[in-house]
Amino acid sequence: MTAGMDEITQLALTLPVDQRAQVANALLASLDDMADSAEVHEAWTAEIKSRVDDITSGRVQTLSRDEVRAQLAADRAARQQR
Repeated sequence: MTAGMDEITQLALTLPVDQRAQVANALLASLDDMADSAEVHEAWTAEIKSRVDDITSGRVQTLSRDEVRAQLAADRAARQQR
């Protein structure tokens, strides 16, 4: 860390917890801004298309909500018996 960064960090650590959280959230949000939104949109579009293609081609099978709930309940029961 540079001297300036170290000074800022030390100063930030003296803040109350809620204010430190606000600073941390602001810093993290500034990193999110670095992502190219067009690139992210393109990646999600490709992922969605791939998943739809998998379903329509029959490569993957979907489950009904009731089937998913039954599987989750069975998994939960198995974990509780351990």
